[in-house]
Amino acid sequence: MYQTFRQCLNSFLESWRKSSLTELGEFISKDYKGREVTSKGIVDFGYDESIQGWEQGFKFVEENNAEWNIKEIAVLPLKDDENLVILSATIDINGKSIGTSNLFFETFKKDNSTGGWKLNRSYVETGVLNENINNIQFIQTH
Repeated sequence: MYQTFRQCLNSFLESWRKSSLTELGEFISKDYKGREVTSKGIVDFGYDESIQGWEQGFKFVEENNAEWNIKEIAVLPLKDDENLVILSATIDINGKSIGTSNLFFETFKKDNSTGGWKLNRSYVETGVLNENINNIQFIQTH
């Protein structure tokens, strides 16, 4: 099961890096729920708002001739049919990072009707300093 999830995640990330809204939208569940924490507060959103947000981000990247810099931090199995992926994403313009990243906690769930994986929910911390992302350490407890 992990291999099919890994293939899905790789395709999801490739769609993101290409700024392909059509491809990326195929990975998002119609029942999707998200929460984003910004300097202005907390915003909860669903599928439609998510698609609008991706569209705005992809437009910004295109208009600024920029590239996505996405780092996979961890993949954590939650259940047999659910995985949590921790990602950081920033935008590079002319080879230079904008200085902050967004930290994504993305939960993918296996869709029993299709056998594929869908992004089911997200929690996003915005405006995280890149040096803080680069210094992420996981503490293992017993």
